[in-house]
Order: sequence, then structure tokens, then C-alpha cells
Amino acid sequence: MTLGGIFDYAGRSRQIEETEVRAASPDLWQDAQLAQETLQQLKMLKDSLEPYVQLRRKMEDLQAMLELLQEETAPEEETVQELASEAHAVQEEVARLEVDTLLGGEHDAFDAIVEIEAGAGGADACDWVQMLQQMYLKWALQRGFACEIADESEGEIAGFRSTTFIVRGRNAYGYLRAEHGVHRLVRISPFDANKRRQTSFARVEVLPDLGDEAPVQINPDDLRIDYYRSSGAGGQHVNKTDSAVRITHLPTGLVVTCQNERSQHKNKAMAMHVLQARLAALEQVKQDERQAALRGPVKANEWGNQDRSYVFQPYTMVKDLRTGYETGDVIGVMNGNLDPFVQAYLQWQQQQKMAVLEEQGK
Repeated sequence: MTLGGIFDYAGRSRQIEETEVRAASPDLWQDAQLAQETLQQLKMLKDSLEPYVQLRRKMEDLQAMLELLQEETAPEEETVQELASEAHAVQEEVARLEVDTLLGGEHDAFDAIVEIEAGAGGADACDWVQMLQQMYLKWALQRGFACEIADESEGEIAGFRSTTFIVRGRNAYGYLRAEHGVHRLVRISPFDANKRRQTSFARVEVLPDLGDEAPVQINPDDLRIDYYRSSGAGGQHVNKTDSAVRITHLPTGLVVTCQNERSQHKNKAMAMHVLQARLAALEQVKQDERQAALRGPVKANEWGNQDRSYVFQPYTMVKDLRTGYETGDVIGVMNGNLDPFVQAYLQWQQQQKMAVLEEQGK
């Protein structure tokens, strides 16, 4: 097993060396912005290489263990099983890193802002929003990512009308952009006394968290900022102070809310991050029609427009209608097993790009 087939290790190492030379230049800080960009680039390059460094060490250790085992005439069964287990773990890590090689978008390495909104389906749609939120939080936890809930607007009967949260971790946006679209749920409704099957919808929107580096400058005069008391659960302090924040961008009509933090200042800062990301996405669309790269196509949040279907009854199946990938393990998917869907989406997107290039080359 080698890394050469999935990752240009030597090429990335050379990039790091060249960037380190630029970062060590005594003239670097004559241009503060260039210096910051260079240091950030160096950090991102090192972070991207670290998983491969660790994997190479594991592979070298496995090779050494195998050579020692081959020297023994009657190796212990426990040792053989341990080696097989380690080899399987390395294979899974290689598969995960193969997915990483498909990430090359401008913002793939950034944190992700995930917004989920209930569509057609009433109480079931609101419950579906909460189910999807839990699915993504479980997936993030399994990857070691951190999550921050920015806003939750509760449904009248159950779940959420909408929710916004940020997933922080390397390539979080690159992975989660596969989830953008309309998600359809089919199940026996727990809110129907007659136990009939109900179809409901939720739209998932994923944006890169550009933070303070967002290219869009916001004029404070273009903002209307309202403070109000948080709704729903949150403790005595949250309910009795005007800590929740609603920011309206007057020129575009975009509205962002945040009420999860007890601090008004923190809520405002997080809401501004979300607003920056949404404005940046709109600016991209206006400039060069790259909406699909950041937001994907916007569809009606209802029947006939789903990108992925989740069927609980009368059979179990989760199918992505874009890539064709499907599985019968709906419980596993709801528990965060999303990597096969992410990989299928990234491979499908790569094929779409290659098809476009081939068509242009004709």
C-alpha cells in the first residue's frame, strides 16, 4: 500500500518548504496582509499534510510488525489478529483520505454553516428538521468536529421550523456541501392518530464560514439590528434578558437570527458571521454565476424536488437522487453514517466537471 496513488506527498512537501522560505523572509511584514496570507497558507498546507504523515508512520509500523511475524515459525493467533485489525484500520483511513483528495474547492477547507428549514409536511416537517440536525451533529462528533448552535426556531407541535449551526473542523464545508438540497422523509407519522404514512420535506443549505476574511464589506447603515428575548428553553437568564439578536440586511432583505448564547455580544458576532457567508454567496452568484459552488441550486422545498429520500416505511432506504447511491441502513445514516454519501457526491461532482471539460475540448 502506498500513498502516491491518492496524494502527491512529495509535491505538498515542496510547497511547504517554499512557503516556509517566503515566511522567513525579513521583508515579509512590509506588507501585513501578504504576511498574514502567507502564514495562513503555510498552516493550511501543514494541516493538510499531517494526516498523511501519521498514516505513513502507521504503515511503516505495520510493515515492521509483518516482517517480525514472518520470521516466526508459529506466530500466536492473538498477534495475527492484532495485525489484521491494524491493517483494516489503516485501509479505512486510506479510504477516508481518498475522499479528501476530491476536495479542492476554493472554500472546502473552511468551517461550515448549516441551515435547515422545514418545508411541506406540517409538524412532521418540523420534526424532520430536528432529526436532520441530530444526524449532522452525530456525524460531526464522529469526525471530531466541534459544533455551535446559532439559532433554533421551535415548531408549534414538535421539532424546529428552522435551525442554524456551525460545524468547525478541517474540510467541514468540503464534506457537508454534499448535503445541500431538499431532503424528503417518508414514514408513519407519529402525529397522525390514524397512523398513516406522511411525506415531509426539509431544505438543507450549507455555506462556508468565511469569518473575518469574508470578501464582502458590510455598511453598518445597511443593517437593522433588533434585540429580543430568546424563545423556548434556555434557562432563567436567557428568558429574562434581551440576548437574542436579529440582523436584517436592508439592501438584500436577508435576515439572520441568533439566540443560542446567553451573551448578546456573542449572538451578534455569530449572526454577523452567518450574514457575511450569505452575502458572500450572493456576491459570487452576481459576479461569475458560481452559485453551485457555494450554495447549489435552490429548489422548492416540496414534492418532486428532493435531492435525497429517506424511507422508514413500508421498507427502509436512503437514496441520493443525484448520485444514485443508496443504502437500506436508514438507522445507520440517521446515526451519522454519511461518509458513503459524501464520497459518492464528490466523485459524482468530479465526473460532472470532467464531462464539462471534455465537452469544451471538442
